[in-house]
Amino acid sequence: MSCLLAAKNHGRMNDFLLYEIMNWANANFYFSFPFFRMAAAPPSYCFVAFPPCSKDGLVVFGKNSARPRDEVQEVVYFAAATHDPGSKVECTYIEIEQVPKTHAVVLSRPSWLWGAEMGANEHGVCVANEAVVTREPASESEALLGMDLVRLGLERGATAREALDVIVALLEEHGQGGNYYEDGSSCHAFQSAFLIVDRNEAWILETSGKYWAAEKITEGVKCICNQLSLTTKIDAEHPELRNYVRSQGWWNEDTDFNFSEVFSLADDHLACCSGRESLEKQGGDVSAQTMIDVLRDKDSGVCVDSESFLTTASIVSVLPQDPSFPCVHYFTGTPDPSRSIFKPFIFVDDVKLVPKVQSPSFGDDDPAKKIPRFQEKPDRRHELYKAHEWARSLLESDQDKGQKLMRIMLDLEKQGLEAMEDILTRTEILDPAEVVDLFYDCVDTELKFFK
Repeated sequence: MSCLLAAKNHGRMNDFLLYEIMNWANANFYFSFPFFRMAAAPPSYCFVAFPPCSKDGLVVFGKNSARPRDEVQEVVYFAAATHDPGSKVECTYIEIEQVPKTHAVVLSRPSWLWGAEMGANEHGVCVANEAVVTREPASESEALLGMDLVRLGLERGATAREALDVIVALLEEHGQGGNYYEDGSSCHAFQSAFLIVDRNEAWILETSGKYWAAEKITEGVKCICNQLSLTTKIDAEHPELRNYVRSQGWWNEDTDFNFSEVFSLADDHLACCSGRESLEKQGGDVSAQTMIDVLRDKDSGVCVDSESFLTTASIVSVLPQDPSFPCVHYFTGTPDPSRSIFKPFIFVDDVKLVPKVQSPSFGDDDPAKKIPRFQEKPDRRHELYKAHEWARSLLESDQDKGQKLMRIMLDLEKQGLEAMEDILTRTEILDPAEVVDLFYDCVDTELKFFK
């Protein structure tokens, strides 16, 4: 990549040819010259719906995480904690300074890394990450992954804006870079975009290196995917963003500053996100069930099932704008939401941990921690993942039995959704003891049906 940019800057390659080569690379997953490799970003989708589009004064958030087909995601909970002055935290690739206090978080993450694809914290903040490709090459040098920034934003931000401020400050200090996949044969590096949501507002944050821009959302429906989407409506940005792109010759003040046009490859930014229209057609009735249905839609491409990528986990969160009601977060913990069920989680003190959705720990012997990294792939499947593999094979080998099992599982999911709707509409205060085992019991029941 650096050779291509050097050639361009010395007049040996024009913008059009550079864009065409990069765009072709993105469409074809990757290609190699002696000096160039570019990976296509996995086609994940994130959504948020605010009133008046959503139901009953709720903010509804959802994400499908598209990752390499054989990758395992786990669902993990970390309690709020205090930390000694001067302590450090070891992220996926680098160690950084710890803060005095971290919030309780629940995360869905590829089981080989420290960060998360998506998750929520005890204050009703949700964050999801998208890998994106921009005209500026992503760094292969190990720094913070976009997925590390998801977790760090959740652990350190009590509002969506606080989480955004945490993420951009860490970007400035430590940068982003390193392999996004558990792959020892090549490095797949990307820039990052984020959807950051709380009970009152959302922020779309898009980055390229340490430079960034963000848009604030307070109503309607928004979607982000693996392409840049910010245009001229920018509510916050890196203080040197415009000076930087001007110095690169990518923009001048004769035109409006359009983030996607400046940083995207060719016309990548023109494609709209699948699924947004489905949510907008619901009028004011977007609910958890609506979001689940959109995430299960394979015809639209939101539910990814391709040769390279699979939706390996999904989340839906319901955030009441009335702070007296709890937020409810639904996780699959298994691949393909069209063949998985969404199980509810509510933050309360002393939440019961769920080892059956947690992958084995390999400690310092983990190939993801050894240098050189990823020289082998251990079996990271957790108990629920293994049971779900059996259920998927049944769906493929015996359609009658498979469909019967799926009807049973969807009925179980429906019962959970109805129970959570009751919690969100009742007048009395929720008794924490009522939900301390909620996610644990749902996973346990799912496993019993599989067995």
